[in-house]
Amino acid sequence: MATLETRNLGRRFGPTRAVDDVSLTVGDGELLCLLGPSGSGKSTVLRMLGGFEQPSAGAVLIDGDDVTRLAPERRPTGMVFQSHALWTHMNVFANVAFGLKLRRLPRAEVRRRTEAALDMVGLAGLGARRPTQLSGGQQQRVALARSLVLEPKILLLDEPFASLDQHLRERLREEVREIQRRAGITMVFVTHGQDEALALADRIAVLREGRLEQVDRPEVVYRQPRTEFVAGFIGRMNLIDARVEGGRLLAAGMALPAALAEGPARLALRPEDLGLVAATDESGARVLRVTDFGAHLAIELETVDGRRLKATAEPGAGWTAGMRAALRPRRFAVYRDGHLCPMPAQRAGDLPVSLQTLVAGQPAAGTGRLAPHHHQH
Repeated sequence: MATLETRNLGRRFGPTRAVDDVSLTVGDGELLCLLGPSGSGKSTVLRMLGGFEQPSAGAVLIDGDDVTRLAPERRPTGMVFQSHALWTHMNVFANVAFGLKLRRLPRAEVRRRTEAALDMVGLAGLGARRPTQLSGGQQQRVALARSLVLEPKILLLDEPFASLDQHLRERLREEVREIQRRAGITMVFVTHGQDEALALADRIAVLREGRLEQVDRPEVVYRQPRTEFVAGFIGRMNLIDARVEGGRLLAAGMALPAALAEGPARLALRPEDLGLVAATDESGARVLRVTDFGAHLAIELETVDGRRLKATAEPGAGWTAGMRAALRPRRFAVYRDGHLCPMPAQRAGDLPVSLQTLVAGQPAAGTGRLAPHHHQH
């Protein structure tokens, strides 16, 4: 196992800053996912870790040693690329053993380590086959074994499952996680798939335009996004223009307790945190569409001011298109200037109320307890 660190890492291509001031630490045996949209700089960061790209600024350290200027073959790293890059004129065994033969290891040692690597990735007994005789998933496992056989301290994976179908991606990411645990190897995994990152990672580093937006455990990135970008990028999120007045956040026909200075803001509300109660008048949001996914209902709504929102409900909840629903958020976040606004913990009685009820002077009422927000920006 090994530790990995980047210090103020940067990479320019002419006037373009592909990576800007990225500082990361990856612990022994940790699996870190670099996540971001296309062009966010995640693959460039990975290539600099592996020595395939030279930084314009900053440093890369492995176990405390500066490897910034070392060539890829002199680093204790292995790289698995998006393309399998297997030699079709060689069989599977020869593809995996190639790097060991370059090191002029004894034949018995080459055979032992190659067979062990193939066994680890679930390809024992397939060494005599050609890559063209394998499925896409099996070819990706060969590429993984080819890196693992060299016993790197750190394994780097650049969107290795991008060309595979969803079912195979899900199966292989589970296998990679199991391999990582059994081998005890430190991994950095690049992906633009949020589900992949949430399922695989010990921590997630979200990049945007070459800069780090947030580095945290998956559940923290999902539940407490530090920036509006992360909130909108990770999972599904309702992002709504809002305004704070008199200690209440007014948005889409809702009034939510918010101990913030008055002014414009953005309300972030996940579909699973948006509770619905059947409304008896036209003030409620109109249900446009209900999709049954088996485990839950996905509901699309239109508010009285024309905003489109998404919510979820339990199967059999009875929602159908055309019904009216009062909105009862159970958890929400507020952003200003793109950053999370810290708010004090809500009291048990501080429940969301409908804007119409608040204006009418009725006592606050609601159905869900708000979760506290302690995260500081």
